[in-house]
Amino acid sequence: MTGVATDTLEAVAARIRAHVVDMCAGPEGGHLGGAFSCTEVLTALYFSVLNVDPERPDDPDRDRFLLSKGHAAVGLYATLAERGYFPTEELAGYGRPGSRLMGHPVRAVPGVELPTGSLGHGLALACGFALAHRYAGRDARSFVLLGDGELQEGSVWEAAIAAASLRLDRVVAVVDRNGLQLTGSTEGIAPMEPLADRWRDFGWSVREADGHDPVLLAEHLAAAPWEPGRPSVLIARTVKGHGLPFLEGRAASHYVTLSERNHARALGALEDAR
Repeated sequence: MTGVATDTLEAVAARIRAHVVDMCAGPEGGHLGGAFSCTEVLTALYFSVLNVDPERPDDPDRDRFLLSKGHAAVGLYATLAERGYFPTEELAGYGRPGSRLMGHPVRAVPGVELPTGSLGHGLALACGFALAHRYAGRDARSFVLLGDGELQEGSVWEAAIAAASLRLDRVVAVVDRNGLQLTGSTEGIAPMEPLADRWRDFGWSVREADGHDPVLLAEHLAAAPWEPGRPSVLIARTVKGHGLPFLEGRAASHYVTLSERNHARALGALEDAR
């Protein structure tokens, strides 16, 4: 079970960001921009919402979480380490030969439910977990974090139809709506607004929120399902690279290998923001 007071969420998010910066300064680099845009979402989930216990990672009654945008693995690893699934010191080995902390999440990492990162699959997997819980008579919820560029995958909408048709109200999706993908603006590549209306048309209960307010995010997510018989989706309005002025809101933040100078700049920016 979670046991962290909501007034500590911003401090936890700051530590997670610092870990991500350190990992992205390693020889392999990492998907910093998308990890920073969803930091508060991960913080709210793991430190206020999810029914999980790092001491019992395979508890059959636990809530399930799937990082469908698996390229943001550095953010998930930092969150899991802060939550106590493994020592934070292990983060220093990210991307190195022999490390279980790979570029995308794998089951070898405590707290990771399934490998993800081939975009478009996470929502269907969450539906599978929800059905399994229903058949087993469990009340657990299944959470999934999707990227907004990922919504261009048709499999996302097939899963959305299935979730609504099967009345999987224990499925809770979060869309990291930072407006950017690898090659530019999501609206310039494949416009999806009005996004909230699209989800409603597929039979979902929809809310929108500031994706960088962890307390507000926790309040919304803890209250799901918002309508009996309907799956829930929270559209989190975020900024890619949030918190780093030299990368914030830029597609170039998608994947970075921070130089020694930019590593110091990034840590300085995070310290100034505290």
